[in-house]
Amino acid sequence: RRNLLGATPRTEDVDFLSNETQVKPLTPPAFLFHTDADTAVPAENSVRFYLALREAGIPAELHIYEKGRHGVGFAPDDPVLSTWKDRLADWLKNRGVVAP
Repeated sequence: RRNLLGATPRTEDVDFLSNETQVKPLTPPAFLFHTDADTAVPAENSVRFYLALREAGIPAELHIYEKGRHGVGFAPDDPVLSTWKDRLADWLKNRGVVAP
């Protein structure tokens, strides 16, 4: 939060930049993955966003992996974390976005 907003952020800036406060009826379905070891952004941020999506009736799927730094990308060197791409592919197929 400090990296994004500085040491003393204004409340309105925090609210504006918090994903969970920006969920609207037209917010698209979301696939989320996070790591519990992320030291830049806590996994709770993704949990709050996911819960806000559910509350609004917007389809969402959330995966939290135990290990992995912030911004892991495809995580080719991690046999567990690298499976997030497969979860995304399954989600897209199940939603009819891509062909099975």
